[in-house]
Amino acid sequence: MTLRLLACGERALLVECLSLAAATDLRLRLTGPSRPAALEDAVLGARSVLVVATAASRLNELRAVVQRLGGPQPLGDPDTAETDDGVEITVDYAGADLDEVARLTGLTTEEVVNAHTGTTWRVGFAGFAPGFAYLVGGDPRLRVPRRATPRVRIPAGSVALADGFSGIYPRSSPGGWQVIGTTDTPLWDLTRDPPALLTPGREVRFAARRHGERAHPTGLSRPRPPLPQPPQAESPRTGPPYAELEVLASPRPVLVQDAGRPGLSHLGVSPSGAADHAAYQLGARLLGQAGDRAALEIVLGELVVRAHGSLTAALTGAALPAEVDGRAVGHGAPFLVRDGQVLRLGRPAQGLRTYLSVRGGIAVPPVLGSRSRDTLAALGPEPVTPGDRLPVGWSDAWPTVDVAPVAPLPTGVVALRATWGPDSDRLDRRELLCAQWTVAPDSDRVALRLARGGGSRLGSAFADTTEVPPAGIVRGAIQLPPSGLPVVFLDDHPVTGGYPVVAVLDAASCDRAAQLRPGANVLLTVT
Repeated sequence: MTLRLLACGERALLVECLSLAAATDLRLRLTGPSRPAALEDAVLGARSVLVVATAASRLNELRAVVQRLGGPQPLGDPDTAETDDGVEITVDYAGADLDEVARLTGLTTEEVVNAHTGTTWRVGFAGFAPGFAYLVGGDPRLRVPRRATPRVRIPAGSVALADGFSGIYPRSSPGGWQVIGTTDTPLWDLTRDPPALLTPGREVRFAARRHGERAHPTGLSRPRPPLPQPPQAESPRTGPPYAELEVLASPRPVLVQDAGRPGLSHLGVSPSGAADHAAYQLGARLLGQAGDRAALEIVLGELVVRAHGSLTAALTGAALPAEVDGRAVGHGAPFLVRDGQVLRLGRPAQGLRTYLSVRGGIAVPPVLGSRSRDTLAALGPEPVTPGDRLPVGWSDAWPTVDVAPVAPLPTGVVALRATWGPDSDRLDRRELLCAQWTVAPDSDRVALRLARGGGSRLGSAFADTTEVPPAGIVRGAIQLPPSGLPVVFLDDHPVTGGYPVVAVLDAASCDRAAQLRPGANVLLTVT
């Protein structure tokens, strides 16, 4: 097996292989019975495996394992398919890009549809979002590039093409694929085991929808092995919640977040979790508890909650004025909210996200082992709204510090540090580094989207404008699509992507990026 190992940030390596079969084989070796302790996840791509270490200090250990496993000892056919367990999906072929696909391929729109329905596809690997599958083996005439500028939202059920792949968007999400149709087939269902309809190796056929026909999958499904669950810390006590937080006012979305759900890339599920890791972990330390208890992630403050039962809380992240029944409480320090008292938060002067941590954690039911809200996948607890009563869990831990001094968030031009990524040879590096960027208004937990003053872009900076095969994405990855506007992925990033990754932010800069408001000025420093 010929491997090429490329650095992808502080904790990951992109291992390039000769084919999908070779990449699948390597992932099976890594995640099998002898799974290395240093491995957090192995994300399968079209011709690569992104291996993620549990910590930056263990990356070299993981590198040595990958090099050792790259020897010529295949496990056999890496295809996990049950080829007779296929599915047929009906499609309404009236997508927004159908005419463009016809132009790019030189076919008529009818010939595009016939080519898409006339070939049996197969699930090569999962990625992008829960339930999304990269389908391979279709008609080679349908090979088309991604859109130069990705759409911020593609509707759920969109059937699309990109490079040599076809895929179906399980829910509304950003994307750069060419949309040729829509289907109402449910691709992701948490009541199903596994929740993804399209699992690696499964055969898929498309059929054009007849008038009045609903698009539903046909075919028999075999029993499947139980869905793996990430390890989850157990509460020291069970029973009714220790206390509750009643939400009185919340002018903007408030999300429940914890340490996330790493290790589920094979289902198309990203790690997610608190956007500012350091602020979230500080809240846990201030309360003397493990760093996996759920907290509230609040954008631009102004949350008002009432305690039902006395509880201990702490505020971290973007500093803001806060008071309990009119009495001011500090930032970065534990404080008591007694039964019936109201905690009222103001608006932060700097920064974007504040974390309200409570002793015992927000004890809403976990989904796939985590209480985090993944906004891209719409996975986990719904956003908090006025009238909600949030349970607070039990804890035998107690605060051991009075206050934690924290440096103020940076102002002015904010420097984000990064290392060069696996595709950095595709552009003129000087232009990326010399430019001053502005955070675009459509930035969110999925990505920080950057614009350049005067509307200029980096399209001319590419040395190679060809797309890259879909590969795993890490937090902090800086993608550069042909539009020339960098996209910096944050915690709700897609599992895989097909645009060049030219650099990757370090962990501290990812936290800093999560606190940037639209309009903030950014300078990328890359080593």
